[in-house]
Amino acid sequence: MSDDTTLGLALGGGGAFGAAHVGVLQVLAERGLRPGIATGTSSGALIAAAYAAGVGLDDIERAALGFRWKWIASWSLRPRWGLLDTHAVTRSVHRVFGEDPLIENFSRRFGAVATDLRTRRAVILDEGPLSTALRSSIAVPGLLPPVRRHGALLMDGGMVDNVPVSAARALGATRTIVVRLHAKWENVRMMRTLTRTADLLADPSVVLIQPEMERMAQWTMGDVPRLIAEGRRAATEALDAALLRDDVILTA
Repeated sequence: MSDDTTLGLALGGGGAFGAAHVGVLQVLAERGLRPGIATGTSSGALIAAAYAAGVGLDDIERAALGFRWKWIASWSLRPRWGLLDTHAVTRSVHRVFGEDPLIENFSRRFGAVATDLRTRRAVILDEGPLSTALRSSIAVPGLLPPVRRHGALLMDGGMVDNVPVSAARALGATRTIVVRLHAKWENVRMMRTLTRTADLLADPSVVLIQPEMERMAQWTMGDVPRLIAEGRRAATEALDAALLRDDVILTA
């Protein structure tokens, strides 16, 4: 079965919550849905990159279950921009692929979303070394250092676009499966995101999947099995609901 080159997958950020994306990918595969475009922010970029590069779902699940933060960050000896150094990402990419692959050579289109600190606008990294794109997208201010690229300083894409549906559309998606990492206890600071969620729910070109993260840990890995299961549950629920809507078209 070939990929659907007009179907996009947009994976939101959220630290360890990103493990829920693994369960979503499993359900998509079981239903024969093969997005040809994958975008992600922060931890969503890590999962989207693996998917776009053709890493098998079993291998992605094993990596999530065995994930250690040292794979992407280590203590910085020169903590000017952040307490941690993300060059561990480059080493991890080499360990997985045997090289630092160019994004444009992936079998599926991929874009990692980062924030340009000067313009405060989202930047889509869809070409060049994979490690640069991932290091940029995960660079949480104050914790992980920004990445210099083409004269810009890039940081965590979640600062401006934690639900990268716009990036998927920019890469050619006409229909997009969006995974927004969600929690019932979100506070007033999240209202801008919540308002946007209502727009996504009303958009017939979008299937919105919202795993529920209540009572799960965001910065430790102990809940990864539960997060994967929750991703499966949320994906199943959202896709079943989409089948009942006359205005939602998942297949080309």
